[in-house]
Amino acid sequence: MRTDYCGKLNKANLDQEVTLCGWVHRRRDHGGLIFIDLRDVSGLVQIVFDPERSGEVHKVGHSLRPEAVLKVEGTVAPRPAETVNPNMDTGEIEVNVTAIEVYNISETPPFSVEDRTDIDENLRLKYRYIDLRRDDMAANLKLRHRVSRRVREFLDNGGFTEVETPVLTKSTPEGARDFLVPSRLQPKKFYALPQSPQLFKQLLMVSGLDRYYQFAHAFRDEDLRADRQPEHTQVDMEMSFMTAAEIMGMLEDLMFDLFEDVLGAKLQTPFPVLTHEEAMLRYGSDKPDLRFGLPIVDVSHIFHGAEFAVFSRALSDGGAIRAIRAPGAAVFTRRQIDELTDFALSHGAKGLAYLIIREQLEVQSPIANFLSTDELYSVLATTSAEEGDIIFFVADTVKVAVDVLGALRPRLATDLNLVEEGWSFLWVTDFPMFKLDEDSGQIVAEHHPFTLPNDDTIGHLDDEPLKVRGSLYDLVLNGVEIASGGLRIHKPELQRRILAILGHEDHQMESDFGFLLEALKYGAPPHGGLAFGLDRLVMLMAGLASIRDVIAFPKTQSGGCPLTGAPATVSQRQLKELKLRQ
Repeated sequence: MRTDYCGKLNKANLDQEVTLCGWVHRRRDHGGLIFIDLRDVSGLVQIVFDPERSGEVHKVGHSLRPEAVLKVEGTVAPRPAETVNPNMDTGEIEVNVTAIEVYNISETPPFSVEDRTDIDENLRLKYRYIDLRRDDMAANLKLRHRVSRRVREFLDNGGFTEVETPVLTKSTPEGARDFLVPSRLQPKKFYALPQSPQLFKQLLMVSGLDRYYQFAHAFRDEDLRADRQPEHTQVDMEMSFMTAAEIMGMLEDLMFDLFEDVLGAKLQTPFPVLTHEEAMLRYGSDKPDLRFGLPIVDVSHIFHGAEFAVFSRALSDGGAIRAIRAPGAAVFTRRQIDELTDFALSHGAKGLAYLIIREQLEVQSPIANFLSTDELYSVLATTSAEEGDIIFFVADTVKVAVDVLGALRPRLATDLNLVEEGWSFLWVTDFPMFKLDEDSGQIVAEHHPFTLPNDDTIGHLDDEPLKVRGSLYDLVLNGVEIASGGLRIHKPELQRRILAILGHEDHQMESDFGFLLEALKYGAPPHGGLAFGLDRLVMLMAGLASIRDVIAFPKTQSGGCPLTGAPATVSQRQLKELKLRQ
């Protein structure tokens, strides 16, 4: 139907007869001449309707409105020098139209395709097919395609085999809530949509496949955020006979190759590594952003026996006093400090103490009179404070102090313009295997129950399981977790032991995980792997704040689809077939 794409034409095509197809992007009527920017997937080109060449063609051109779909024939000509548009790839040429066919007209769109102002997101999602005509949205999907293609090339060249695992599977009691699918052929039984291909990829390692990958859809019935959807795409990998360091090195090589190929960026490798304990102590987060400093400092030792009741009470209750130095923050107004205090309160703090460091290290603060000279000097030395800084304190339980200052740290970095440009990758390793569920008080898995314990802490499994660390590793990019993985248990005895710690009786193990336990009896190799979120990675590479802008047809924060109306009710007939009642 066409000889060329609109955005591919240039001066090399001068005097050629071309046939183009596309949408009316913009129309300008200059007296007798009509100029239209015609748009297709490749870009724009200006087409010209001249009444002196063809009155009938000009008449049709005069009637055209935005988003009409056309086929035009014409001759490529140079633009007059005074009309050359350096901002368009095709800005040096135009096409003089000699014939036209209108395939379809368009009603006035609910928003303009060329509109660069903020448009209500629900409106964009309801008319997503129009939203995707916009340059930035089309560019996001093309970037996603380029990332996916390069990842496949890298893994294919690395000896990986792409394998699809089931989407209809069995519900297991670990992790987030499952999406359940009723079975018609087996009434009162349900499939679950997979939260990950975890167990199937382990079975592939038992099969001897050695290296597997999959662009897997994962489904989790959980509350949504800007970087979370009920369904998302993860690049899932599993490898046999590799150490954690080798698996991490493989992903570093993949990221280096990907960023260089797609963005032309040279990453610094190897990526830095922090244990989970170090990350929480220094930054109050298991996914810290290292594009800025602002480490958290434990100053509890300075205030043992302190007269300041807030500090002494926190310590006597078994808590801690943590501090963070905000360089140059002494310029903050009282209103700004009050806003930071409110921010700390919203994250669980009882208050936010602070010291403002003025000239010659003079301290200004509502709490200064309650602190001794030795305590003040020790704080300044421990935090490396200088003139013009503010030191913020949280005195509370260790968890609250960590959570509050961990949240305050990026807020301060933004307010003080401390965030550097670029790509800051970080490995966080040695996560706890278990944690206490706040509601039930029971021990639950920190990640999942198939993680191999670290050799140096496995001895605590029976007496102090909360001290056991797993062979786990997360990859963080600019403060966002983009990948998570670990080594897996490959011996059935140890797997049963871990499940028992989590409260599974023998019959539950067989009911929930019997197929895995059976497979591990037949020569399961040492193996491990990881998965990285394709949506999150592309979001960061595109410089965006929401994964919805890199997914063709995403859900809203309530899990709905304004375009299709999903989720929706179903008919009584369908429910009856499934042996379900409304």
